[in-house]
Amino acid sequence: MIVAIDGPAGAGKGTLSKALAAHLNYPHLDTGALYRATALAVLRAGGDPEDPVAAETAARSLDTAILDSPDLRSAEVGAASSKVAAIPAVRAALLDFQRDFAHRPPGAVLDGRDVGTVVVPEAEVKLFVTASAAVRAGRRHQELLDRGEVSIYARVLADIEARDARDAGRADAPMRKADDAVEIDTSDLSPSDVFQRALAVIEASGPK
Repeated sequence: MIVAIDGPAGAGKGTLSKALAAHLNYPHLDTGALYRATALAVLRAGGDPEDPVAAETAARSLDTAILDSPDLRSAEVGAASSKVAAIPAVRAALLDFQRDFAHRPPGAVLDGRDVGTVVVPEAEVKLFVTASAAVRAGRRHQELLDRGEVSIYARVLADIEARDARDAGRADAPMRKADDAVEIDTSDLSPSDVFQRALAVIEASGPK
């Protein structure tokens, strides 16, 4: 069974995906991390994340060891990742990797922006996890503070809204809810509540 989880930044996709993967004993892939890794590789090379040539080169030569870098979660890399993700050549370079991962037995949990619509539209379970921009910005703001980083809520909110606009407005594989996806709004739910709702959807689908 392939479980595809999409949604905007800060909605809780990662927390849910990891919990479901552990429960189902499936491998998990944060597809957004591939774009973050590409962005980080570009930045480390002194390139511009909006430069198609630099971004595609980084994507095609990506060393998966970079996925373990703590720098992947920085605000700078987060902003750069949605820029490289808007470049069609980068998406093409990373698409085969994601599809191969999804189809390995016994199944997989993937989360991102276009998993259920583009990467694996044949997935048996599709979830669209969302929350209000204000709630998502508050979570991200607190996460940064907890890590000891300087954070201004208004700036985080503006960044979240800008990323939403880029992710939903890009020409290639824009973020959207798949027609057959189940939407879960996490604004007023605990991680445990979100997990139980998602698990109910999976159990209703049954093994394929």
